Amino acid sequence: MQEKDQLFRFSFGNLDIRGELVYLDDLWHEVLARHQYPENVRLQLGSGLAAAALLSLTIKFKGKLILQVQGTGPLRSLVVQAGSDGSLRGLARWEGLVPEGPLQEVFGDSRMLITVIPDEGERYQSIVEISGNSLAEAINRYFDQSEQLPTSLQFHVSEKRTAGLLLQALPLSTSSETTADQRQEDWKRLNMLAETTTPQEILELPATALLHRLFHEEEVKLHGTKPLHFSCSCSREKVKNTLVTLGEAELRSILEETGLIKVDCEFCNTHYSFDAAAVDRLCHEMQQPPPDTILH
Repeated sequence: MQEKDQLFRFSFGNLDIRGELVYLDDLWHEVLARHQYPENVRLQLGSGLAAAALLSLTIKFKGKLILQVQGTGPLRSLVVQAGSDGSLRGLARWEGLVPEGPLQEVFGDSRMLITVIPDEGERYQSIVEISGNSLAEAINRYFDQSEQLPTSLQFHVSEKRTAGLLLQALPLSTSSETTADQRQEDWKRLNMLAETTTPQEILELPATALLHRLFHEEEVKLHGTKPLHFSCSCSREKVKNTLVTLGEAELRSILEETGLIKVDCEFCNTHYSFDAAAVDRLCHEMQQPPPDTILH
């Protein structure tokens, strides 16, 4: 398998159209190693991971992007987080048999939330009603509604690799000699070519070979790659901060009932435990005044 865990950017000569291609390999194996997902849950989760990776480059930001689908169907929720540093993690929750078919049958009544949390500045969120046959169709609707940029995506998922391809028409520049009608023709042509790819080709061919196979009559320019990696942001310190919000009385009650407070990170399956001594220390810290507090 070549070009593992990479995100490629490319463009088409003088056309106001850009593209991205993503491969998830070791990262995908890391996600699957945490939970035993049924086949169709694996398909949706792999698509979500590819989508978040592509969107993290499409939406210019430094911080993190969260793609989340919440529903009432067999696949209850799907959460994927992508960082501007190339980190990626994902999780799905389901009940019973998750069928193949339209998203309405998979997720039930559902909506998709795309949240961007920049390191500096305010977060913003888009909400899209889920419909259609795939997450690719739902995300296309997101771009139609929020970005107003023609965008097409396709995802392909196997146990070994997840891959995604994105094309996006950019706003026509004032200096462009291309008319709106001509750009529309270019857009249709490139999408017709992209749709000729097969799952086997996109999952197995190197990026340069795939792009040549699809667009050999076009002037394709590669603009570098971005490495991706599995990473979870959980830590014992973050778990402690969460427990503090419960208050001492609640912590003492849980400890009395169970003898040990256990917290599991569903993303990476890391287990955190707090015994009586640890809870005593935590409660003692809760009683201490914050730094720089003036005591009278």
